[in-house]
Amino acid sequence: MSSVRRCSRTACGRPAVATLTYVYADSTAVLGPLATYAEPHCYDLCAEHAERLTAPRGWEVVRLASEAGPLRRSSDDLEALANAVREAARPQTPRQGRGPEGESTEGGRRGHLRVLRSPDN
Repeated sequence: MSSVRRCSRTACGRPAVATLTYVYADSTAVLGPLATYAEPHCYDLCAEHAERLTAPRGWEVVRLASEAGPLRRSSDDLEALANAVREAARPQTPRQGRGPEGESTEGGRRGHLRVLRSPDN
């Protein structure tokens, strides 16, 4: 099986270079650089189909420019990922101010998830 993602258009086998997402609430089609991961509600398009994309009448097409061309992973990306995995694997020490289920009242952390409080509150 090939690791290259292909265009979502029927009978098109060209490699995908862009991702199309529909924002139904705003009647907008957003076309941007190829997403890092294939999502079930997004469509990967080849260069030709991305260029010729049109939206239904009354809809707006927003084209997000690719700043640096194709996504390339650097050693900094891999190092940041490794650090995040190490941080998530660290055992948590008990702290003062815990709520009923061990969740902090200021902002909690459970396993690899963090609860961030909004500045409004």
